Amino acid sequence: MAKGASLLLLLLSSMLLLATEAAAVAAEGALPNKSSSLGGFVWATGKGEGDLIAMVESPEESFPVEDEISGGFSSLEGMLQWAIGHSDPEKLKEKAKDVQGLSGDELKKRQLEIKDLMEKLKVPSDAELMKIAIADLNNSSITLEDRQRSLDELLFLVDPIDNANDLDKLGGLVVVIRELDNSEADIRTTSAWILGKASQNNALILTYGGLVKLMKMVGSSSKEEAIKALYAVSALVRNNEIGQKMFYAEEGNIMLQDIMSNSSVDIRLRKKAAFLVADLSDYQQQYADNSMLHFLGDRFFLKAVVDLLLTPDLDLQEKALLAVRSLLQLTSTIASDLRDFCRLDQVLESMREGLDNSNVEEDLKDYSDEIESLRKEVLMLFHNKLSNIWSVPT
Repeated sequence: MAKGASLLLLLLSSMLLLATEAAAVAAEGALPNKSSSLGGFVWATGKGEGDLIAMVESPEESFPVEDEISGGFSSLEGMLQWAIGHSDPEKLKEKAKDVQGLSGDELKKRQLEIKDLMEKLKVPSDAELMKIAIADLNNSSITLEDRQRSLDELLFLVDPIDNANDLDKLGGLVVVIRELDNSEADIRTTSAWILGKASQNNALILTYGGLVKLMKMVGSSSKEEAIKALYAVSALVRNNEIGQKMFYAEEGNIMLQDIMSNSSVDIRLRKKAAFLVADLSDYQQQYADNSMLHFLGDRFFLKAVVDLLLTPDLDLQEKALLAVRSLLQLTSTIASDLRDFCRLDQVLESMREGLDNSNVEEDLKDYSDEIESLRKEVLMLFHNKLSNIWSVPT
């Protein structure tokens, strides 16, 4: 009996030592958390690590989608089983020999050390990490640095569509929209970025008043803030009639026109504006009864789009061509305005000369050829639209 007890103690000691090594490797990143997009220890620092573990394990606050934390080791037994399954039998025997001289107190101490490591290896899932970040944002006493870190974590976590949908369930949308009023530009910028990612077909952001705040931010003197705000605005109004009505009510057409016609505006912002015009035009073509988008046929608005074709940036030229192509297919677009007021013929000819391969850098020639093909398509659509004016019905 004493011999059996000794063997059991020997085996337990060996497994404990091996588990300790496994835990150390895991802590260094060899055991990624498969339930978390963050893939490691990324904590919102407004709370201590002990508080975080307690929060994650609390039944009252657990996220309804998952009953327990997956990732890490859920018990000492689980850690030991993992250690046995991933060990070399010969090394296990060697470890058993090494611990023969350990006393009972020493073995108990080692067990406590492993339990401590096990607690540290409990990495929460995405939903639980989002809860932690949101809780920190609701804590008015955390530092600006911690607030920014919490937003950075949410920015990463909302990438998967399921996580983006869970953001509102966890109360995150209201919290992030509130941060749009923060006095720090970086906080506002990251918040707008999060909302842009989370707003695909999510009308709740409109309900919470996010669109109006974001549109005001587009005029920010901070380039990054303006760009991320327009990104979020575009995501909210794209293929969303309610969003488009609110966009028009807040004079979104004037906002886009000003961006496109002002050459001093950051080129990235002008590209996003042109891209949004193409999206809105495609939506109008599909739903011709959407009166909120009739501003697309305004000749001053059209000229702002056409003038983008004269910019030297090929990417902006392409996005402007796509916008003009979509606008040409709308019945509300008057061909004579494009000809007489916007001088589209002359602009397209100037483009042709600029896209001539002799004027383009070698590494951009293929891209230039693609844009030239698109330019020819736009020219053909334009002439077809003009011919409809001249045709007389019989």
